[in-house]
Amino acid sequence: MSSTPIPIIAIVGRPNVGKSTLFNRFAGRRRALVDDSPGITRDRIVEEVEVGSRRVLLVDTAGLDPEPESGIDAAIQSQVQTAIEQADAILLVVDGRAGLIPQEEELARLLRRTERPVAVAVNKVDTPSHAALVAEFYALGLDPIRGISAEHGAGAWDLLEELAGAIPEGPGEGAREGLEAEGELRIALVGRPNVGKSSLLNRILGSERVVVSDVPGTTRDTVDIRLERADGAYVFVDTAGLRRPGRRRRTAEKGSALMTVRALERADIALVIADAGDGLTEQDAHIVALVRERGCATALLLNKWDLVQARDDGSRERVASTVERRLRGLSYVPVLRISAKTGKGVERIFPRIRKLGSAYSLRVPTAELNRWLEDCVRLHEPAMAQRGSRRRPIKFFYATQTGTGPPSFLLFCTEPESVQPSYRRFLENRLRERFDLEGAPIRIRLRARHDNGER
Repeated sequence: MSSTPIPIIAIVGRPNVGKSTLFNRFAGRRRALVDDSPGITRDRIVEEVEVGSRRVLLVDTAGLDPEPESGIDAAIQSQVQTAIEQADAILLVVDGRAGLIPQEEELARLLRRTERPVAVAVNKVDTPSHAALVAEFYALGLDPIRGISAEHGAGAWDLLEELAGAIPEGPGEGAREGLEAEGELRIALVGRPNVGKSSLLNRILGSERVVVSDVPGTTRDTVDIRLERADGAYVFVDTAGLRRPGRRRRTAEKGSALMTVRALERADIALVIADAGDGLTEQDAHIVALVRERGCATALLLNKWDLVQARDDGSRERVASTVERRLRGLSYVPVLRISAKTGKGVERIFPRIRKLGSAYSLRVPTAELNRWLEDCVRLHEPAMAQRGSRRRPIKFFYATQTGTGPPSFLLFCTEPESVQPSYRRFLENRLRERFDLEGAPIRIRLRARHDNGER
């Protein structure tokens, strides 16, 4: 795997200036990643979008706003400091109608110190008569500064494109290390607070270790733990507990979402840890979906399973039921039952990691891939394309693999826009079964080719 992580743009600012409205404006158009898996709903904190000729990750920090009774100055400065350390570019949103306030002058002072590109969106410039509201904000000493309307979209995309263009190509910070280049697997441990991530990491590091060293990560606040074993080299990245946006109450948790996104961008594999005693919560399912979006191979670890086994009240059946229900549409994710406290089941983690790494970097020969495609169409033909009153069969011609980490494939067919989501899932499931891709997300793109061979 040799992909470069997508640059991250963090949207920051004080409460009620329109950050969420602006994020939704960007997320609602030019969406580069569409999730049609049934049964998955989540609060979006990150969205992958196409800006000009580039893809970027927008991170909404609206959920990082302080509680009304908290100290606003300290909390927002902490938010911006996290963005400075974790993001590749920063979009500061201010309220043009409210005018420049001392808090924003302090934020600008922090942002002027960073080498990352910064842009200022003066929001609520909804009509030409409001254009004069922008002039006051030139005192911030940041450039570019543009008047926009998050509600109506005026000027917003132009400013985002200008900011994205200022990010150096192939940002070095947080760059993923390829499996082939380094021979190491990078594993992020993610999950809600207090599910046992640190206990599990300590258990892993305390057994069968040959060389363990703390290696400073590519971001200032993370430390990568390197572990060498007889079966290979591993780099573990611990992350802060990820709460739902509305439940992040302590200032120390305000930047956890942004830091988790950065950790996932640097990882090949994500181990999502859940507290088995709680079953699989909605937030656990959100985290699994976030990991899928970021393209990491994934396993779900149900920690504290020893406590569930000790009960005689149907807890095991209840947990199994919630896992099946919450992971509907993500059934390819393997589930391991473990206890970080007793060590039970932990020995199965490393074989699973190696298998996930193999699936993540798998390269399928083109001839085998096309035999698979022929078998799929023979087993189950796609529904016919409907053009007005006419119905036409959809024909698949051939397939090719376009990348690894995660495995990505391009299929040529007639009428790609008419291929049903259910048939895409059928192809993905058959692909996973044929080539043993359990735990690895699969990217399938369809491209038009006509019967006469014209592409």
